[in-house]
Amino acid sequence: MGVTEKRAQHKEEFRREILDAARDLFIKDGYEEFSMRKLAQKIDYSPTTIYLYYKNKDDLLLAICEEFSEQFFTHLHQIRMLSNDPLESLRQALLYFTKFWLGNPNQFKVFFFTKPNVYGTKEEFMEKDSMARDTYLIFREMVRDCIKTGKLADIDAEVLTHAFGVIPHGLIAMTFYSSSFPRADSNVVAQTLVDGLLRGFQR
Repeated sequence: MGVTEKRAQHKEEFRREILDAARDLFIKDGYEEFSMRKLAQKIDYSPTTIYLYYKNKDDLLLAICEEFSEQFFTHLHQIRMLSNDPLESLRQALLYFTKFWLGNPNQFKVFFFTKPNVYGTKEEFMEKDSMARDTYLIFREMVRDCIKTGKLADIDAEVLTHAFGVIPHGLIAMTFYSSSFPRADSNVVAQTLVDGLLRGFQR
């Protein structure tokens, strides 16, 4: 490995260390209590060094959310390509969404509850390139595929996309934040919810 490759590898490893430590601090302290100084202490580097990679905590949070979004985009793309049945693709996408977040409560908290407007306004979200936007768009296309092929009722795709995103999100949030209430196995409930939701909108 040459000098250039070693430097590139070192930069990537340090960037990974920064993001991992930042994610832990966002989980532990929340957005308001997070500071670049605390992050610098955690990884034993000066804040000045971190600023060479990320300009502030919003920049860090965005980078963390973008990593999650990239993972989602990759899986949704694979799901869409592997099935000729658009309704089954949508079903698998919803199950993947639910299963991933149920298995990663801390990541769920960081992505959805650390700072609601990490991507700006809804207009800014749709105008700016981001993995989160690309993930939303491919999911919307999966919904449109179902409408175009007659698998789902001819309802506005934006409305259905929002509904299909919000309802599993509610199950996940309730699982994490309402632990006092009796409930069945979350994965079984998720499958039942997704199947019932899709049946309700089928033609």
